[in-house]
Amino acid sequence: MPKDKLARFAAIKTFENVLEHRYLADFPLKGHWHRDFFKNDHPLVLELGCGKGEYSVGLAQLYPQKNFLGLDIKGNRMFIGARQALQQNLNNVGFLRTRIDFVADLFAENEVDEIWLTFSDPQPQKPKKRLSSSLFIQRYRSFLKPGGTVHMKTDNDLLFDFTMEEIATHGYSIVDYRPDLYASLSTETDPLKLTIFSIKTHYEALFHVKGHVIKYVSFTIH
Repeated sequence: MPKDKLARFAAIKTFENVLEHRYLADFPLKGHWHRDFFKNDHPLVLELGCGKGEYSVGLAQLYPQKNFLGLDIKGNRMFIGARQALQQNLNNVGFLRTRIDFVADLFAENEVDEIWLTFSDPQPQKPKKRLSSSLFIQRYRSFLKPGGTVHMKTDNDLLFDFTMEEIATHGYSIVDYRPDLYASLSTETDPLKLTIFSIKTHYEALFHVKGHVIKYVSFTIH
């Protein structure tokens, strides 16, 4: 493993805004995220597969009255967002190093208000592993509040089409649908949405420069 990765793994173990889930143990913050980690009762928003944490940090800057938690297994990437949050004294954002497969073990019923899926792995050979599959949606149901929103942003046609099929098949309710996100922004009048959609992940910026069409959909599952 390169030295910089080792250094980052060592560093995040000292970050007060980064936690790690040990899979064989009960997670102590389940049901107590507001009381014991964020120390407030503000809405809780997850970014699943957060990578470098661009969305978690960006949304935390926009919404100081919400709590944000980025989840990913790659600690060396998470280090970037976690360090930025500490440098900016953002107390409403944290990070959890874990596999998304265990997400239902980490949160209690009605503990989460929103979920962001930002440029998730499309899993071309394993549709059940896609973060918008019925397998994962059932996990989200166990902790997402009724009416809570799932946001998906991707450049991948396979993943986006699959998600739209899942929405239709299972009767989820679409909140916002933008098959060409940036084209839609030319007529967008809501300044807050313009600001939210201006946040770009590392991969989104790369894909957008290459001419990939960025797609977005948000929906409720209850």
